[in-house]
Amino acid sequence: MNRSRSSSAWLNEHVNDAYVQKARAAGYRSRASYKLMEIDDKDRLIRAGEVIVDLGAAPGGWSQVAAKRQQGQGRVLALDLLEMEAVRGVTFLQGDFRETDVLQQLETMLGGEQVGLVLSDMSPNISGIALCDQARMMHLAELSLEFARHWLKPDGAFLVKLFQGHGFSDFLQEMRQVFKTVSSRKPDASRDRSPEVYLLGKTLKT
Repeated sequence: MNRSRSSSAWLNEHVNDAYVQKARAAGYRSRASYKLMEIDDKDRLIRAGEVIVDLGAAPGGWSQVAAKRQQGQGRVLALDLLEMEAVRGVTFLQGDFRETDVLQQLETMLGGEQVGLVLSDMSPNISGIALCDQARMMHLAELSLEFARHWLKPDGAFLVKLFQGHGFSDFLQEMRQVFKTVSSRKPDASRDRSPEVYLLGKTLKT
């Protein structure tokens, strides 16, 4: 009964969410599109002519924003474990980013070209066990940071979603060792009760 009530409450909140309604009206795949738009409006991350990699892309909201704002000038490579319907201007690879062969496929798609922006909105399947979920989230963040470290242009940027909790401070310190500037972002489209926060690293340290 409690689970049913909780599910009904979530569904009601989701359906009536202003950002969900805006996304549907504008043709975006998810409300998450507005998170990236707000961050990009502030930080000017999406630049025409560059390669953008979107990790954890499904259902495609961030990829839509990236491709639209590039206006056909550049490339967007998207990856997710789940299927994703085609997005105009986006090349999609389905696979598990944690697996070496999938990472190699993504690197092959890059063809040696450096990346201007790495986006990681990845999150694990939530088990409800806080410590377990946090550990999985941090592992995904570590993998995405390692990818960014190897493939970003010197003036590139890395935007990653995290859950505040165990390991967050250590990861923040690690980001500060990699990037000249590191900032936190909590866009309005992110629900207040959500533990998620985005860290933004800009310009690699040499």
